[in-house]
Amino acid sequence: MSGLLLALLLYVGAQLAIGAWVSRRVASEDDYLLAGRRLGYGLAGFSIFATWFGAETCLGAAGSVYTDGVSLGTTEPFAYGVCLLLLGVVFAGPLWRRRLTTLADLFRERFSPGVERVAALLMIPTSVLWAAAQIRAFGQVLASASALDVHLAIAVAAGVVILYTAMGGLLADAITDVVQGLALIAGLVAMTVGVVWALGGPAATWAAIAPGLPPADVSQDLSLLAIAEAWAAPLFGSVVAQELVARVSASRSAAVARRASIGAGCAYLAIGTIPVFLGLAGAALLPDLADAEQILPHLAQQLLPGWAQLLFVGALVSAILSTVDSTLLVSSSLLSHNLVQPALPALGERAKLLVARAGVVGFGVVATGIALAGDSVAGLVHEASALGSAGILVVVVFGLFSRWGGPAAAYAALLTGVMTYVGAVATDFAYAYLLSLGASLAVYVALALGPREEPAR
Repeated sequence: MSGLLLALLLYVGAQLAIGAWVSRRVASEDDYLLAGRRLGYGLAGFSIFATWFGAETCLGAAGSVYTDGVSLGTTEPFAYGVCLLLLGVVFAGPLWRRRLTTLADLFRERFSPGVERVAALLMIPTSVLWAAAQIRAFGQVLASASALDVHLAIAVAAGVVILYTAMGGLLADAITDVVQGLALIAGLVAMTVGVVWALGGPAATWAAIAPGLPPADVSQDLSLLAIAEAWAAPLFGSVVAQELVARVSASRSAAVARRASIGAGCAYLAIGTIPVFLGLAGAALLPDLADAEQILPHLAQQLLPGWAQLLFVGALVSAILSTVDSTLLVSSSLLSHNLVQPALPALGERAKLLVARAGVVGFGVVATGIALAGDSVAGLVHEASALGSAGILVVVVFGLFSRWGGPAAAYAALLTGVMTYVGAVATDFAYAYLLSLGASLAVYVALALGPREEPAR
């Protein structure tokens, strides 16, 4: 076993130990899913940033820029960072004041229990796809740090992540996010210094990366619709993702939820430019890689000394762990809180916790299968952002900010969004997400304008 792999396993083991220690404070569903609703600015802000700053921001974004350069269609980190700012400015306060356990609770309170169940069933696959992307990336990091086959590394990574997530709940997640976020920033900075040194200093670095930067007339290569499609899924498809809503709900006040989201968005935009830079620099230093998503591990291996390699690999693992535990927890929370508990209302707190932890394990196994079959990290993340999210956003906006429209409009918008998106993707329609968003909005408005329904109270 290489020293790098051993150090990586020790680092992951330390995260597991933190999760196990914190898990002793978990006595109820509220503790497990929402950290007792007591996160302050530091924990909430770091947790939102670290949860969102996942494998796609590091491996996926760097690989995409390595292959295609930067254009107006480049969404990482720009669209996802703006997404967090939009969450803080528009949604965080109203969502916190609802005192939700999951986002699906809003659909029950505002529309009906049936709408709640449909929404939960649509949101679960999104989180499982997101988890699959992180598990795939974790496997790639393990493979690059050892002689393990990528598929075997993915399976090993999945086992670690499932165990880590099942133990701790959101409080453990938030505490480890601080450790992981600091490790992530330190690793990316170390990598940046190493790359600039290898390229011969700042002036030489700028000359090397300039060919991948957009010219002034870059918009002529992309239609406005193509740019809108590229930005719509990460921006509108993620702004009310359950991973974010959980941290908003877990904050100790509306002000904390709002300011933590805005702070996390600013940090995401600032730190997220580093993988973009590394992708551009990698194209100059290591051209013609067979797998573009491996550019960051290859740069670390060839440019950094052993201690800095460890720091950078730790940063990648931190980014991945901080996201994947959240996505598996979200899938499980929607299953246990919004589907199982309504069917079995006599469940006690111990049974609720057992169901939630079993859900983490089950969804972890499913995500592992998807990770083994997936083509790329970036592709899995795009599907996670887009699948079913158009209808979710439309119904959340009307449900949160108005009393206009009832259960029929909500059902129609949710189902129309996912069916339109799947159909558009199957027929290779270029603007699948925009079409699904427009269709969801149109059917909601059409039914809301019809005979008045009495919304659920």
